[in-house]
Amino acid sequence: MRAIVFKSEGQPLAIEDRQTPVAQPGDIVLKVAYCGICGSDLHATEPSPTPLESGTVLGHEYAGVVTQSASPLFAPGDRVIGLPLRECEDCRPSGTGCRDRLGIHCPRNRIIGLTASEPGAYAEYLAMPAHHALKVPDGLDLKLAALTEPLAVGLHAVRKAGSLLGARVLVVGAGPIGLAVVLFARAAGAREVVVAEPGAGRRALAEKLGAIVVESADAASAPDAVFAPDAVFECVGVPGVLAQCMRIAPLHGRIVVVGVCRVEDRILPRVAIRKELLVQFVLGYTREEFAMVLDMLASGQIDAGPMITGTIGLYSVPETFEKLRRPGTHAKVLIEPGL
Repeated sequence: MRAIVFKSEGQPLAIEDRQTPVAQPGDIVLKVAYCGICGSDLHATEPSPTPLESGTVLGHEYAGVVTQSASPLFAPGDRVIGLPLRECEDCRPSGTGCRDRLGIHCPRNRIIGLTASEPGAYAEYLAMPAHHALKVPDGLDLKLAALTEPLAVGLHAVRKAGSLLGARVLVVGAGPIGLAVVLFARAAGAREVVVAEPGAGRRALAEKLGAIVVESADAASAPDAVFAPDAVFECVGVPGVLAQCMRIAPLHGRIVVVGVCRVEDRILPRVAIRKELLVQFVLGYTREEFAMVLDMLASGQIDAGPMITGTIGLYSVPETFEKLRRPGTHAKVLIEPGL
């Protein structure tokens, strides 16, 4: 099968022929229909204190069709998505997941597509544990189902914020995760959702999803601004943005940190202390949240279609991947291996 492989930092991704996976006991093999290019993929291939292993096949946002099953839970032809998780060797024999129910939070867990030992879905086929797969509801396009993973990150962040019914919400950053937060903040009953994003293309996407848009978080909180956020979602992950959110937040405000800052950052705790701010850091999602996203997509409670701004075949991945390192108009680009 064809797969896209990371070689080393500073080199473009490579196209290789790899052995098509075979379903081991408790696993299923999917023919990949779509896989999203995630910001985490981009960051993982950049210089880091924890560099990505050479030979890694990226891709953890996927949907596909079962071609092989070594589990009674699924049969060939089933349309599925999956949590991109593989438990440690102590828990794997159980076939039911992490024995401590930690999911993505377990430090011994391996993320499919972010380690060489667990190849991801930038490929024609993918093997994964059956107990982490979910059937895609009839009538739901696999292209939309492939958005479940990033959407679940947004849902998890909104749930961690507490009740947003009637709240004014500020989302800083209109990348895929920021846009996911917009969708679920609105679904949670937020009175207003304002998105601060310097890129005109991404501001336009946020407007399509029902947000009010401004160019910067400071503009949203200027003295003459009518808007005063009850909750602020930091969806950028760049040094200085969390400190900015703390300055913007009102007395007793809430800040949810969704963006992943990969370097040291600085804040002035006194700012948060004087306002008694609640600062919540979040990571990932739960299986329950994956299922909720699927149900909401299938029922039409959320419309995530505008988030998809491009679909490419495997041979276009290396060039497109490098272009996505620079800020642009794209939100979510999907790889369609069959193209």
